[in-house]
Amino acid sequence: MTLLKASDLFDFPETLPFTKDFPPECTPWEWVKRIEGALLEFAFIGGKSVSDIPHGFEVGPKVYLHPSVKLPSHGCILGPAYIGEDCEIRNGALLRKNIIVGKNCVLGNACEYKNSLLLENVQTPHFNYVGDSVLGNRTHLGAGVVLANLRFDQGEVQISTEEGKEGSGLRKLGGLLGDDTEIGCNTTLMPGAILERKTKVGPTLSFSGRLEYGKAFLR
Repeated sequence: MTLLKASDLFDFPETLPFTKDFPPECTPWEWVKRIEGALLEFAFIGGKSVSDIPHGFEVGPKVYLHPSVKLPSHGCILGPAYIGEDCEIRNGALLRKNIIVGKNCVLGNACEYKNSLLLENVQTPHFNYVGDSVLGNRTHLGAGVVLANLRFDQGEVQISTEEGKEGSGLRKLGGLLGDDTEIGCNTTLMPGAILERKTKVGPTLSFSGRLEYGKAFLR
């Protein structure tokens, strides 16, 4: 069986200091497994000064914030986490364990993130849930988009391949969104959903499985 490679979906940015941790020949769901280990090895040296963090914004241990990151008056990063250059975190955002965010991303108001990798120029502006997921460069989530990461029966998340279903080895796996994907408002991606590069899923929909390069799933 020929499995999808991470390089089929993503170009890993040179600006992120984790290139060795996310080999292009891995499956994209293997990248989800590697987020925690990548942060365990990171030095967390430098970054934004404690004096520049608003009093109402909670930052836990092992959090790197590039000095250019814009922080709101209220929010929370539990850590470990890496937030890259020119990112904007908006009011009420909750970043739980194991978050890596590349350059020029928006982590929006009342959004929640857990064990996820966001590459460069990712936009998640309003009321999104991103769990156990990889969001490719220039991905955009409309308001209210949910990347569900747990099956209703809590079983192993299955991956759609050209030959059929393949076990991911994971009980929790969200969306694997290739570069330049777009998801409309109030849409939910089911656990293990794969959107290949330049795909679109319309608003107020539920999508599962795999959407091939350049295609759109609309009402």
